[in-house]
Amino acid sequence: MLARLCLTSLLLLLAACQNTSVNRDYDSSRDFGAYRSWSWQEPALQYRPDDPRLRSDLTEQRVRDALSEQLEQRGLRAAAVGAGADLKVQAWLIVDERQEQISTHYGGAWGGWNDYWAAPGYTETRRVDYQVATLQLDLFDAKDGKLVWRGSAKQIVREQPQSPEERTALIRATVAKLLAQYPPH
Repeated sequence: MLARLCLTSLLLLLAACQNTSVNRDYDSSRDFGAYRSWSWQEPALQYRPDDPRLRSDLTEQRVRDALSEQLEQRGLRAAAVGAGADLKVQAWLIVDERQEQISTHYGGAWGGWNDYWAAPGYTETRRVDYQVATLQLDLFDAKDGKLVWRGSAKQIVREQPQSPEERTALIRATVAKLLAQYPPH
């Protein structure tokens, strides 16, 4: 089971647009127009579980690049090194193991117009194990350290080999979808 956790393309699978579930929440008392700059809250990307098979410098760089690009498009500039920022940004890559029971019923009544007859029916129940990957983005007010905005995108992980270019494109698409409604109105 843990061998499946060798998910070099894990985060990328989040981006299959039709299967990605996105959630957002924010502090409605905050003036998001006042936030103009951002910096990373280290560690910039955290992993749960903290498993070396999940950690990847390549994935982390793709997430950092995609987030930087999307924040820039939304009018937030990266703070210069040593300068203060309005927001601190941190991302999480979370993988949960899940199970589901699937039951299929076979048999029962069959027949034509007037000649119904019954056959014994039975139900087969199987357990399906799968993984759900979540990319979560947290934005903290740099002055008071409080969470002001959170977005998460989750998807069932499917094992599909992908090229580095496809992984990059999928991470960008996931992050764009995640930040599509930032700043909140």
